[in-house]
Amino acid sequence: METVVSSFEIQGQVNRPRSRQRSRITNGSLLPSITDGRSAWVRRCKDVIEAITSDLGGVANCSTAEQSIVRRASVLTVELEMLEARFAAVGQASSIDLDLYQRTAGNLRRLLEAIGLQRRQLDRTPTLSDILREPLP
Repeated sequence: METVVSSFEIQGQVNRPRSRQRSRITNGSLLPSITDGRSAWVRRCKDVIEAITSDLGGVANCSTAEQSIVRRASVLTVELEMLEARFAAVGQASSIDLDLYQRTAGNLRRLLEAIGLQRRQLDRTPTLSDILREPLP
């Protein structure tokens, strides 16, 4: 899977210290207000964010609005997966849980439709500088 590059790396601000006047998300964090990103839920959510962002062609090809939708779609995806695991463990779904699942799945579909359900390929055409860096045969 392609590595997702933060917006600061794209803008050439990699060595610049993070501003205390900006939010965590603006400073490159994938999820807001998470002090310890080691929980299974956070790790899975980050994985989904990276996968969806990669499908959209990477951070460089995503608008701020698309990145916002990606975060929300990722949270809904993780929550739906948790409901599915609970359904499998119990062997059934209560009518309340099934209603929640259906409404959440519908909202997820709408979010994904807003950013496009199709995968966007990155342009991997080598640049002139890439070609010049290659060793001669």
